[in-house]
Amino acid sequence: MHPPTETDEPGALLVDEELEALFGTVIRTGAGAVPPSAAQVQPASLDLRLGSVAYRMRAGFLPGGASIAERIERLATAEIPLDGGGAVFERGQVHLVPLEEELALPADLRARFNPRSSTGRCDLFTRVLTDGHPRFDEAPAGYRGKLWMEVAPLSFPARLKRGDRLGQLRLSRGVAALSTQELRELYERTPLCFDGDRPLAPDEVRFDDAGGLELRVGLAGRDPSGWRAAERAAVLEFAAEGAHAREDFWEPVRAPNGRSVLAPGSFYIFASRERLRVPPDFAAEMLPVDVGIGELRNNYAGFFDNGFGWREDPDGRPIDHGTPAVLEVRAHDVPFLVEEGQVFCRLKFFRASRRPARLYGAGRSGSSYQEQDLTLARAFR
Repeated sequence: MHPPTETDEPGALLVDEELEALFGTVIRTGAGAVPPSAAQVQPASLDLRLGSVAYRMRAGFLPGGASIAERIERLATAEIPLDGGGAVFERGQVHLVPLEEELALPADLRARFNPRSSTGRCDLFTRVLTDGHPRFDEAPAGYRGKLWMEVAPLSFPARLKRGDRLGQLRLSRGVAALSTQELRELYERTPLCFDGDRPLAPDEVRFDDAGGLELRVGLAGRDPSGWRAAERAAVLEFAAEGAHAREDFWEPVRAPNGRSVLAPGSFYIFASRERLRVPPDFAAEMLPVDVGIGELRNNYAGFFDNGFGWREDPDGRPIDHGTPAVLEVRAHDVPFLVEEGQVFCRLKFFRASRRPARLYGAGRSGSSYQEQDLTLARAFR
């Protein structure tokens, strides 16, 4: 049963101008932090910044009866300043970082969090914690307090500093997610998936019973077909655009016969077979892997903002054929065969309260992947 402050009424995600209007009231900062700026605002999400200190932890944890401050007292092994040049977060070590942003949610607003695209493509595992809430990456309606981010580099040691933007939040009222029927109706009005420049008909795509749209991996016709994180690499300068040659951190994956075997524990980047577009008055989220799909962990880069893969003429009619989604995956336990067209992930679509003032890719600092195909993070050239 839901808390009485939350509602199952149809609702929507807040968009850019609505988010910016909440600065200083609902979206706040702690003492000594620079207030949030318009540069952090995306069409239906807000980039979140690391604070001034990180705590190296013996283990991650789920917030429960004890406060996060009490958990830090028990589990922290070091306090690391992040001002100036920042600090190196070692591979496999868990860190907890208070974020600059804090929340004072009213009774009709709830928050959801996800890593930014560049975070996932660098294999930085992150999740947001809130005091007293027993789930990651959520803040319930009415939540008032700090936000904390757990950060664990899994493939490369990474230099991070105060102000780096690793995660995003979305705010929603009511139930913003589309049902399967609503998603089918949207697709019939506006095709969301393309094979090259050909729109896929509704009967050519797969809808699940939970409002999800399945995407398949595209191995054929790309060289390389994907990228695998190198076993040993130098320190990743996360915020430095174009700082690293990709061959110093990545090995090409080739699948001449449309299939490849993933090594257990290794991190891979592939692209979807479908080209995706998200209409201006909707947003999407990549869902966690379904155990029925395979022995894979996917979905680092969760949010797809309004206008991803979408271009339109002066009259507002769509004129383009979408953009592939980049899929970050890790095989578990045993070597795992992937083949061209295999289902890799599912997308959930959400109503926005209205069309954002600017769509994804329209000159925003966080819209780095509108032209992507099989694109690595911005730190690589």
